Amino acid sequence: MPNRTRIWAEVDYEKDGKQVAWLHLHHSVTRSAYGNIMIPVAVIKNGKGPSVMLTAGNHGDEYEGQIALCNFIREIDPGQIQGRIVVLPALNMPAALNGTRVSPLDQGNLNRLFPGDPDGTPTQQIAYYVDSVLLPMVEYWHDYHAGGSSLAYLPFASMRQSEDKRLNDRTMTALKAFGAPIGLVWQTSIDSRQSLGAGIRRDVVTLGGEFGGTGDVTIEGVRIIERGLRRELAHLGVMTAAPGETPAPATRLMEVRNKSYYVYAPEPGLFEPFTELSDNVKAGQPCGQVHFVDNPAREPVPCHFKTDGMVICKRHFGRVERGDCVVHLATDWKG
Repeated sequence: MPNRTRIWAEVDYEKDGKQVAWLHLHHSVTRSAYGNIMIPVAVIKNGKGPSVMLTAGNHGDEYEGQIALCNFIREIDPGQIQGRIVVLPALNMPAALNGTRVSPLDQGNLNRLFPGDPDGTPTQQIAYYVDSVLLPMVEYWHDYHAGGSSLAYLPFASMRQSEDKRLNDRTMTALKAFGAPIGLVWQTSIDSRQSLGAGIRRDVVTLGGEFGGTGDVTIEGVRIIERGLRRELAHLGVMTAAPGETPAPATRLMEVRNKSYYVYAPEPGLFEPFTELSDNVKAGQPCGQVHFVDNPAREPVPCHFKTDGMVICKRHFGRVERGDCVVHLATDWKG
């Protein structure tokens, strides 16, 4: 079946050298009848070798990866590599320009829309292009995330466990090579609408990660990505490690096993947390409590951890609605 994408690229993915240009996504609106959403793309290619895709801006308010990949595009030279690197630093461009998790054009959350739809909304069309055009041409994909405006994370690179042991082993090796302080294995069920699930479905070694959050840019997160992606590319044989390159630090392997690792707000109100990132907690320990400033005589409603673990993520905003995630945990990986 021929590819039906409506997005077209200014770059030639098979051409040696360095190209920095745009994908064109037709978007006809009142102010611009023949307008396009312009999504930046870089292709760096030199001879034969592995093909790797690096993406950020899947969510527009997650900034560390966007900055790290812009720096990488400017700095990399084709003579430094053997193979092909496809870089998209602002994958959901409308969301990136708006500084929001979802696109302002269609409220589309790109990381919940794979495999996409060639005739759908702008965000669905972006998902379809990644899934049907880009993923079939690469063996490796690293999609850099952060906690966005609403969450704060300890920085980590991540992978999702699949039923394919061979793919899991290759992905774990790449995760360790990246060398983030924490390497997280998501053991929860695979969501094929997400980038990690889409990569698994396409038999692509796929890594993710959360490298900051709170709508801020963390210096640590940018540095972890910049150093880690070069170690990762050296491991894959795409780049040669630079002389004096800092060896990858030991990565603490951790996991999220199931829904008991998450704590959700039981009521709408103002959440008072009792723990900070990296705290070790026990099942039954109070996580925090929801206050009711419109009725201060009402007792706060507490919430509790359901399992032991380390706080790896916490909510940034004080106001909560019932069902908002306020904290989630991780535990050391059991293999």
